[in-house]
Amino acid sequence: MPISPRRRLRRLARSLRAMLPSAAAPDAATAAAGDERRAWEPPFDASAPAPPISYPVTDLAALASRTYLSAAANFHLPFNRASVPGSAEPLPARRRVLVCHDMEGGYRDDAAAQGGGNPDAYALWHWHLVDVFVYFSHYLVTLPPPCWTNAAHVHGVKVLGTFIAEWDKGTEVCKEMLATEASAQMYAERLTELAAALGFDGWLINIEVKLDVQFIDNLKEFVNHLTKTMHAAVPGSLVIWYDAITVKGELDWQDKLNKYNKPFFDVCDGLFANYTWKEKYPHDSAAAAGNRKYDVYMGIDIFGRNTFGGGQWTTNVALDLLKKVDVSAAIFAPGWVYETKQPPDFESAQNRWWGLVEKSWGVLRSYPKQLPFYTDFDQGRGYQVSVEGQQVSSDPWNNISCQSFQSMLKYTGDQAQLQAFINFKDETYSGGNCLTVKGSLGQNIIFSEQVFNGGLGLEDGTIHIFYSVRADASSAVGLTLDLSSHKQSTSILVAEDIASFTRKKQNHKYGSYVKAVKVEPHAPENQDWIVYKATVQSSADYSLTGINIVCTLKIAGKTSPEPADDSISEANVNGSPSYQASLGHISIRNTDTSTKFPPAESWVTEGEHISWSNSSNASKLVSLKLSWKLKTSDQPSFRKYNIYVEKSMADPNMKASKSYLGVASVDAFYVSGLEVASEVTDLKFIIQACADDGSWQELTECPKFLLVPVHSEL
Repeated sequence: MPISPRRRLRRLARSLRAMLPSAAAPDAATAAAGDERRAWEPPFDASAPAPPISYPVTDLAALASRTYLSAAANFHLPFNRASVPGSAEPLPARRRVLVCHDMEGGYRDDAAAQGGGNPDAYALWHWHLVDVFVYFSHYLVTLPPPCWTNAAHVHGVKVLGTFIAEWDKGTEVCKEMLATEASAQMYAERLTELAAALGFDGWLINIEVKLDVQFIDNLKEFVNHLTKTMHAAVPGSLVIWYDAITVKGELDWQDKLNKYNKPFFDVCDGLFANYTWKEKYPHDSAAAAGNRKYDVYMGIDIFGRNTFGGGQWTTNVALDLLKKVDVSAAIFAPGWVYETKQPPDFESAQNRWWGLVEKSWGVLRSYPKQLPFYTDFDQGRGYQVSVEGQQVSSDPWNNISCQSFQSMLKYTGDQAQLQAFINFKDETYSGGNCLTVKGSLGQNIIFSEQVFNGGLGLEDGTIHIFYSVRADASSAVGLTLDLSSHKQSTSILVAEDIASFTRKKQNHKYGSYVKAVKVEPHAPENQDWIVYKATVQSSADYSLTGINIVCTLKIAGKTSPEPADDSISEANVNGSPSYQASLGHISIRNTDTSTKFPPAESWVTEGEHISWSNSSNASKLVSLKLSWKLKTSDQPSFRKYNIYVEKSMADPNMKASKSYLGVASVDAFYVSGLEVASEVTDLKFIIQACADDGSWQELTECPKFLLVPVHSEL
């Protein structure tokens, strides 16, 4: 893609640095902090045990040799496989949104495969407005970090890596890659192998060099063969061509689909048109595409570099035009909000910016689509970690792999008296945040905010709803389920305190009421969060089309569930009283029984690459790779595990201490530099599995790995 002056300076800085004597490569955290040297640059040894990182393939030799996919040569390989499978379904036959994530050269906080310590790391949570996510950088082969693939796949979004050839080096790459038809096919197959092995959904191909026309036939074959092999290896996959080089071999951005780039479009799944298009170009592209107009993605540069409408806070100008023409959009570099530190803060600015996209194009995706459905609203970052109401860590962190289904809360700015927002500051029920409604609310008002727009067909029988609440004494909170059939629509209100809702003027909006009852907490000593459950009768005639949080103020002394008169005495109204309540999680399933986890003896656990080193104060540091697997393949697998360590002491009067180490998205976890005091007699690593409905295995029943410290002089 055309390079900004900012990126040209970065590239020059890297070139100058390459002339200097080599120094020890920084870790991923250092790279993420802004150092242009990356963790995989020499003298990086990919075969050596180290905190796992995601990194690109930077030259053709490494791509051809399959080095990245060699477990012996790449210690980091197991950690870079996505744990959430993608959808084999094709893209919907409608206009779509492709998001191309180009931020600070790529591989920043997200390069740490097990997460990092920056709670303010960039994240995306408006997945209901996205169809395709491209991870972009200017390395030859950009492999999406698994955290992005996991989060996108949870929401049904496809994820693409990037193959880019640019500048003089890119010309040499293309000459070698396209020397023969066989070589073009071989390199296409290598890209397919990478996508299939790592679990993402395809490629954006960006050939941004001038080539002799003699290479064009093999370039077309490269794209054609890549598309065919991807479709065979990864059902539902995509190959998208970027508008740069033409069929004449010229580096000449067309800014639309036309005869100069259509031969590439014809052998792949779509065209990403360069972002400097003019007003009539979307219409021209749609005409050229014929019945494939939705496969044309008109680029919009959010930094606003010669892009139609100006990007930035007027991105909706371009989107409105594309919507009118009915072609797809390619949003390039939405991290602009984060990179340029748009006020007042990232969370607010991000919500406001994506609010423009939603206002222009509407909601593209719906969920839940299947049961069980679980969300704790976790954005994959925060200042604490909780598990079922108990805080297990007070350390700041980031790991986008931890994202659960993200809510659809609308951006309202600061004008509304009552705000629904994602809350990182208060105590959480699960993960790093919760959903909070806070502000002032009239005594006779029921506040409702859509959290999800469902797309779930129901069956005859019952569904079971579990949710956690923390609320002020005067604040009542519940959920409503919107149900639709071909005949009618209705809404069911689920709450413990039904009377406070039925006695309000708006109670007629609900077709029926279901009383929720308290569930015995896992941690009786922690009463801040209350878990409720309710059973709702379902019918195959209906689909679940929406989940909403509903809020009202309690009516003192009213306990009857029967509705009273629509009016409430003015004596009960005292201005606009304050309201505050939080949702910690929502779980909807077909059964109310607890998840059955495989017992500890069903697992095989191992510790590899165990190394000890000296620390201060007679302590040691230990690093090791933990791995685990079920003994038989017919048992369920899990996509998330909490990792703890319990340290036993030599003094029998000292209680063993248990610490949270982090979360694993694969069946392995690397422990790096864990401090072990001299009085510790053994380390018990605990691997706690999480089920699809959000329940965690009891710690006493989890698989474990026992390690006895080495306290002799090293």
